[in-house]
Amino acid sequence: MRVTAVLSIFAALACSTATSTPITEVVGTWGGDNAGLIVSDTDVHVHIGCTLGDALGPIRPDANGRFEANGTYNVDAYPVDRGIVHPAQFTGQIIGLTMTLTVSLTDTARVLGPVTLIYGKEPKMGVCPICRVPKGMRNRTATGSGKG
Repeated sequence: MRVTAVLSIFAALACSTATSTPITEVVGTWGGDNAGLIVSDTDVHVHIGCTLGDALGPIRPDANGRFEANGTYNVDAYPVDRGIVHPAQFTGQIIGLTMTLTVSLTDTARVLGPVTLIYGKEPKMGVCPICRVPKGMRNRTATGSGKG
């Protein structure tokens, strides 16, 4: 009986260690409600509501799952895209397969999010029909759909 109990404890510890392995490089599709992130080894594409942004990849979280990337963001993409892009910082944290993402426009101090995204989940963009995946990423999404 004691041997079974000890083996059960070791098995539980082994499983908890395997599932808590931190993600060291963010790739693929991450989706949520009115938010999405598509990341390749060279490109980062973000949607929060009717807005969109891009940065250079890859994203490499630290040991605590925290990350940041610099890029540009368009907060006027829909219904009329005025073509104005702002410098932006993308920050967040990954715990397991869940990401919390915030976009901060560095020239206006406007902040979008935080939003919660799940790895491998198709983004649910609601009423905004603006998903524009950059041309270089169309064939490299995790779902293969080319949608974001």
